[in-house]
Amino acid sequence: MAMDAREIESMIKAKLPDAKVTIEDLRGDGDHYAAEVVSAAFKGKSRVQQHQIVYEALQGNMGTQLHALALQTSAPED
Repeated sequence: MAMDAREIESMIKAKLPDAKVTIEDLRGDGDHYAAEVVSAAFKGKSRVQQHQIVYEALQGNMGTQLHALALQTSAPED
């Protein structure tokens, strides 16, 4: 069962309420997405740590309901 883009965004925002989340369905199949997440919570964190926070927000759905997620993360620019 595939995940809806709104569901992915909702899960990320539940973990990172200040996040600006942009999601694109890359193939139109609900299985391959690209996401850009900008959050102050990422400030001072490595790219790996930022991605771990997003994957944690997805509550184990990565690799099951969500097959592929091309992820770009950053802290907001001041």
